[in-house]
Amino acid sequence: MTTSEAARPGEQGRNVSVKDVASAAGVSVGTVSNVLNRPEKVSPATLEHVQRVIGELGFIRNDAARQLRAGTNRAVGMIVLDVRNPFFTDVARGVELRLGEHRRPLILGSSGQDAERESTYLDLFEEQRVSGLLITPVGKVLPRLRRLRERGTQVVVVDRRTGSREFSSVAVDDVRGGRIAAAHLVEVGRRRLAFIGGPRGLTQIKHRLRGAESVVAEHAGTSLRFVETGTMDADAGRQGAESLLALPAREWPDAIFAANDLVALGVLQALTLAGVRVPDDVAILGYDDIDFAASAAIPLSSVRQPREELGEVATDLLLAAIEDPSAQVRDIVLEPELVVRRSTG
Repeated sequence: MTTSEAARPGEQGRNVSVKDVASAAGVSVGTVSNVLNRPEKVSPATLEHVQRVIGELGFIRNDAARQLRAGTNRAVGMIVLDVRNPFFTDVARGVELRLGEHRRPLILGSSGQDAERESTYLDLFEEQRVSGLLITPVGKVLPRLRRLRERGTQVVVVDRRTGSREFSSVAVDDVRGGRIAAAHLVEVGRRRLAFIGGPRGLTQIKHRLRGAESVVAEHAGTSLRFVETGTMDADAGRQGAESLLALPAREWPDAIFAANDLVALGVLQALTLAGVRVPDDVAILGYDDIDFAASAAIPLSSVRQPREELGEVATDLLLAAIEDPSAQVRDIVLEPELVVRRSTG
């Protein structure tokens, strides 16, 4: 039987099987299995030949059945705080690129900083039996993560340190990032600082605020006001800035440290519409250094996080744990850096 005569779903009324592929290609079923699952074990010529036959026959592998038999899924799940934030998009890109090198797909979910929604995704990934999970937690999820691991799903925490030795984690030193931000604002002559954005209970916010507060404590005559917001987007920045503008002029800050760049962009818009000059009247500094920061009407100074590297390192830890569940738990901390632009003078 020639390849062109092989059974096709639309022509023969049945699905093409691995046996059909093997017969049409003139190889064993084991060779086809290697082409699909372990291509490095097949010679380049055979690999190219079998892949061509697979394409001609329209063969579609039944991953769901295969994974059910194996009791696991090669896919990796990822839960981020907010997929609308380019920071998490960049982290996910780093994850996806690294997983692609190992022929593993990524299933991405966004909790929206909502613990109930986060729980729904955890249920989904448990049902799907994903081989690994990368998560930036919102709620108190350690019991759920332990259960996932007991069922064969390895876990790495991203953009947050766990405070335990149970799960590997990768994060950026947000306390240092907060210090870098506040120190820069003080160095350019600002004394009345405000921090806008984020729920106080969110770990990243606590750490960035702690770093900024430590700098303020070291400089007499310097103050820091915290403006809490429910979210960390441009709307939160606009609302936070407007609440400060409602104060008597003598109480206005002369510098604003935003929880992230999206918040900073909202702050910039509100101040500009109110006729406040940036940076002459108020300096603005963001966090993350997303692409939009440099292209803002007034380019934003920001504390840069190594976003794609964060995703790549987390994926390396996860793959190591999938390969060897007894692998050493590691807590990796990456360093932020200051990027100075026009918004701080």
